[in-house]
Amino acid sequence: MSDSPAKHKITLWEFFQSLGKTFMLPVALLSFCGIMLGIGSSLSSHNVISLLPFLGNPVLQLVFTWMSKVGSFAFSYLPVMFAIAIPLGMARDNKGVAAFSGFVGFAVMNLAVNFWLHAKGVLPTNDNVVLKANNIQNIIGIQSIDTGILGAVLVGIMVFYLHQRFHTVRLPDALAFFGGTRFVPIITTLVMGLLGLVIPLIWPWFAAAISGLGQLINEAGELGPMIFGTGERLLLPFGLQHILVAIIRFTDAGGTLDVCGRSVSGALTIFQAQLSCPTTTGFSESATRFLSQGKMPAFLGGLPGAALAMYHCARPENRHKIKGLLISGVVACMVGGTTEPIEFLFLFVAPVLYVVHALLTGLGFTVMAILGVTIGNTDGNVIDFVVFGILHGLSTQWYYVPLVAAIWFTAYYLIFRFAIIRFDIKTPGRDSDNSSTGNPLTSGKSGYNTPAILAALGGMDNITSLDNCLTRLRLQVKDMCRVDDAVLKANRVIGVVHLDQHSLQVVIGPQVQSVKDEMVSLMSSASAGSNTAP
Repeated sequence: MSDSPAKHKITLWEFFQSLGKTFMLPVALLSFCGIMLGIGSSLSSHNVISLLPFLGNPVLQLVFTWMSKVGSFAFSYLPVMFAIAIPLGMARDNKGVAAFSGFVGFAVMNLAVNFWLHAKGVLPTNDNVVLKANNIQNIIGIQSIDTGILGAVLVGIMVFYLHQRFHTVRLPDALAFFGGTRFVPIITTLVMGLLGLVIPLIWPWFAAAISGLGQLINEAGELGPMIFGTGERLLLPFGLQHILVAIIRFTDAGGTLDVCGRSVSGALTIFQAQLSCPTTTGFSESATRFLSQGKMPAFLGGLPGAALAMYHCARPENRHKIKGLLISGVVACMVGGTTEPIEFLFLFVAPVLYVVHALLTGLGFTVMAILGVTIGNTDGNVIDFVVFGILHGLSTQWYYVPLVAAIWFTAYYLIFRFAIIRFDIKTPGRDSDNSSTGNPLTSGKSGYNTPAILAALGGMDNITSLDNCLTRLRLQVKDMCRVDDAVLKANRVIGVVHLDQHSLQVVIGPQVQSVKDEMVSLMSSASAGSNTAP
């Protein structure tokens, strides 16, 4: 066991976890921009104006048009956002340099591809047939082969490794000005320039593989959405669900469609392209079947039903202690689309029950697809239901959502209540000694006792790496034996996932960013104090 964090070698498991976490930065912006685009496009549509004539006011229409334009940003520049976000999120030091190099690498790669296309005589041309045959699009102002999100991810990963290898490089005195962090964008320019010459030769193979995956999913028919929905839930405890989600949302695996004269790939990309296209009426069922609508039965009905079952199955004297925990989890699920505060209440004590939940979530995807519901976006919460369902009229068939959610609520409640009582599952409030569901003293803006959490992790000297994703802390520790799971749970931690002898995840919930920031502040203060001590 090494005491030096510098000697820790990242495993393949940790790499994919870290990669998946970086996807959340552009996806979070994409979700917000999608809401703006959805509100702007729906309130400026002829159907809504006919129903509510006052919305036709020119000033209001200018506001809605502005919202649509701003909301379309994330869709228009999504690949370059991934190319920047991946090295930014994965780099441990000099993150700004890593992000800058990500943009440089993405631009240079496309410029090199453009050079190759000119050298081969494919460009210049305005012939749409030639452009389409070679998959040439305008990428950040450069005519290049559209490698989509997959190309951006490739750039991001390569830039991350170049940054890790060269951000501390020392050059001879005559070239010292170009050393250190300045060398990262320089070496990135050279490597990505060479990669751009190779892309036209190898990309058809990548495109064929992704298209084959998409064809396999499509051939599964109505089971395709169920496989996706179930798979995403099963990967969630390991923090790997973002990889599967990104493949379906942003590559050919999620479908390909011509929208406003442009070929668009990926379920979410297709949906947002249709949102921003003024000539599109309705949304593609083949795309929305992988999006928000599939989550709604479980998120708006099922998990609240599970929470109610856990409340009713708790000891009467403990119900008041867990009420706040369950209510906050239901609100996070239904309003924010964040399910882990509820899921982690039963995941570790009843894994089989979690598998049942995953299957029912997948079934919800299939049922919504069979019913012909067409509600897109990413979160599956009440906001998506209103903005992308109700506001877009009856054509989205949003009226099926409350009906199916009610069925899922009943099913979850009955299944969970039966399983908890029949197998005596120790969900919150079931133990006679229920100190872990109390409300310990809190500290800081996060509402958590961060010093106690830090101490339960073995103290600052036990932590070699600290980061977070949407709901959980991701840590590397020197000695796992110093981590006290019981104390962590007594301080409102939802769950602790031990991945190996040095890697663990601490599930906090929606306030994880605040908890992480407070931990960093505590560690920095302690470090500064020790450095100034005589």
